[in-house]
Amino acid sequence: MTDMAGTSSTKGVQIDLVSGARMDTLTSMEKIRMILDGVRDGNIVILEEGLTPDEETKLIEVTMAEISPDEFDGIEVETYPQPDRGSGGLLSRIIGSDRPQKLTVIGPANQIETLHKDESLISALVSRQ
Repeated sequence: MTDMAGTSSTKGVQIDLVSGARMDTLTSMEKIRMILDGVRDGNIVILEEGLTPDEETKLIEVTMAEISPDEFDGIEVETYPQPDRGSGGLLSRIIGSDRPQKLTVIGPANQIETLHKDESLISALVSRQ
């Protein structure tokens, strides 16, 4: 298993925490490819700010096209919005933001099982294969 930094690990489950700043530098297809490459390697990918609805739709479309019974079982995606803390910058408060902040957890379908999800918590069981 290789992480996003290119180092190799053989024990445990790797979790890649991806900042909103990093995601902002990528195109939609680059985001989707980064996520799917990580999940195909068996990693859990957590996005600080999530994807837009269009990007989520495209992620599912690309995933469905890549599912293979012998190699790739697909993904499990759980998202919840973060509460509005009113701490955004002056500009974002004036013009508003059409991109709600949310946390998204994405992992291999055969390794992640959602145990509980509500407005403030995602509880998941992650197994090693």
